Amino acid sequence: MSIATQAEPVLVARTNAHEGPVYVPGEDALYFTALPEAHRGRPVVDIKRVALETGEVSVVRADAGAANGMALARDGRLVVCEQHPAAISLVDPVTGRAETLVDSWRGLRLNSPNDVVVKSDGTIWFTDPSYGHLQGFRPEPEVGDYVYRYEPTSGRLDVVADSFDKPNGIAFSPDESILYVTDSGANQEPGSYYVDRPHHVVAFDVLDGRRLGPGRLLAVTTPGFPDGLKVDSEGHVYASATSGVLVFDPRGELVDEIALPGTVNFTFGGPGRDVLYVTTDDAVWAVQLDARGA
Repeated sequence: MSIATQAEPVLVARTNAHEGPVYVPGEDALYFTALPEAHRGRPVVDIKRVALETGEVSVVRADAGAANGMALARDGRLVVCEQHPAAISLVDPVTGRAETLVDSWRGLRLNSPNDVVVKSDGTIWFTDPSYGHLQGFRPEPEVGDYVYRYEPTSGRLDVVADSFDKPNGIAFSPDESILYVTDSGANQEPGSYYVDRPHHVVAFDVLDGRRLGPGRLLAVTTPGFPDGLKVDSEGHVYASATSGVLVFDPRGELVDEIALPGTVNFTFGGPGRDVLYVTTDDAVWAVQLDARGA
């Protein structure tokens, strides 16, 4: 099968686009976090917006807490993984105003929240690897490299998975009965690749909307380690790798690959949710698909 319906990806904008792309339908715009720039020993990251009709890029929030992954909250704000200081925040895409939702678990500070997904019931699920410490801008970890579920109505934060080396991308199946998480443990310090450490996608059954069953290996990614993760309406799982975007069926069989070297993360967008918008550190690209986002 072939997921992409066009021969080559189309350039949307030439800009430093790194992580967390979020498509906002009412604006036909894409929000994303820029490639980190070092400043006095810490990474400086802007949240940016590109108007997809014109390709115009603007800054929504400058120096946004070393922001990484993002998702769209039900009220239209951006749910942002901040790394410095470590927190999950809500950012108003119009004003850039930020509000911290959660920054600790049982009084212990988070590590470096990496990626996030909002479930249909409004709960926020996110990964928290200790990459900030490995990269030298966060202190010694106080908690493990966990996957969390946050309940905004009660303020409760629970660990839902603790078996990862470096949990990274996160996404639900279309019916939210399965949670997928990538483990990028093969990447430790910047530029490293340890072939004997995890570089795979793990699937968990969601038992009662709050807890996860035992994890099972869905797929091992190669070349490189997986980062971004999304699922389409048919249940195919998309994971970024060194060569582009790998597409697996729900059984973990590799069924397609979208060749776009340098791919970091991606999201579904467009009026029909059938365009894959991809960030590659130096640009945003669009790929027309014969598939729709979940």
